[in-house]
Amino acid sequence: MSDLDIQIPTAFDPFADANAEDSGGGTKEYMHIRIQQRNGRKSLTTVQGLKKEFSYNKILKDLKKEFCCNGTVVQDPELGQVIQLQGDQRKNVSTFLVQAGIVKKDNIKIHGF
Repeated sequence: MSDLDIQIPTAFDPFADANAEDSGGGTKEYMHIRIQQRNGRKSLTTVQGLKKEFSYNKILKDLKKEFCCNGTVVQDPELGQVIQLQGDQRKNVSTFLVQAGIVKKDNIKIHGF
């Protein structure tokens, strides 16, 4: 009875795969769009990897107007600034950023489900 193999479930880290990918020697700058599940049907969309020269608040303002959702810019110590939006806005955000000319379609990675 003393040799029990009990696995304790850990919290899901949606940014773990980005940290593993960043360790490679690739020169491409990817923009990561992820979804985090909240309670029941509620979810949160995060946008990470925008270049520093863009104004995060102006992009957030346009995204909020376009998709009729709430959002905020969060300062993360490891990842820098991350845009958070309510709901599953992954496809909407990717098409918006491509149409606005902020990022190319090849440089967007959509994560989740």
